[in-house]
Parts: sequence; structure tokens; C-alpha cells
Amino acid sequence: MTDNTATNGTPPGITVWVDADACPTAIKEILFKASLRTKTTLTLVANHHMRTPPTAWITLLQVPAGFDIADNEIVKRVQQNDLVITSDIPLAAEVIDKGAQALNPRGEKYTKDNIKQRLNMRDFMDTLRGSGIDTGGSPPMSASERREFANQLDKYLNQHTA
Repeated sequence: MTDNTATNGTPPGITVWVDADACPTAIKEILFKASLRTKTTLTLVANHHMRTPPTAWITLLQVPAGFDIADNEIVKRVQQNDLVITSDIPLAAEVIDKGAQALNPRGEKYTKDNIKQRLNMRDFMDTLRGSGIDTGGSPPMSASERREFANQLDKYLNQHTA
């Protein structure tokens, strides 16, 4: 496992964690710009190498390949009030339980009020797929979804950074 967060010189404070293996490139670019603009620690967690801007504010935590290894590492490290970027609903539920916040790449904020409903819908769709019903996939990300993500990210950063 590669981890350069301990020696990168960034001060303590909130961290934005990214479930990076499935995070769209356009969203990563928004995150990079926001991290640099607000001097907020951004940690991408992935099971393969990916490029990040050369700055102490942005790091890559590379984990071994395997089922839920990246998710488990995020849950292990996330702190109260941190933000996790993920489309993985079970991961979102776990980080919310730890007092962190979760936002999906389409700009939907997961909360204590809506996460159980999202988990139930996910399980229902999984059951349908398991019985052979084609439920389709997510549509391509729209410009309005990218804007909504950027707006939600800015709202979070404005509330949690000096």
C-alpha cells in the first residue's frame, strides 16, 4: 500500500476522500481545482496508480486490488466532518455512521435521512439484476450534474474551511 499523506506537509483539518477507481475524470478535475483553491487535503484512494497534480494538498493512497479494499481503507481513515466522494451507497452509509459526509459524483448528498432509502433501492435493483432482469446502467454524466457536484462541493468547503 502506498501512502504519502503522513509526510506531505499538509496541516491537520478536514480531508476530502475520493473512492477514485470509479470516479469520473471530470469530477477528479473539479476536485483538484477545489483542493488547490481552498488548500484542502484531497486523498484519492485507488487500487491502481493515477496521476495527480504535483502538490502537497493532493495525494494518492494506492491499495491492493480486491473487493472493497479501497472502501475499507476509507472507512478506517475517515474522520468526523470529512467528505467522501463515492457512488458506492454502502460506503456512503458507513462513513455517515462515522460522522463524515458523503457526496456522489452527480452531486447528490447522502444524509442520515436518505441513506437507508438509497440502500433499500440498491438492494432491490441488485435483486432484480440477480434474477436476470436488465435494469440498465447510469446514463452519461450531464453538464448539469457536474455543476451540481461542483456546487455541493463548494458549499461543503465553504462551511468547513477557513
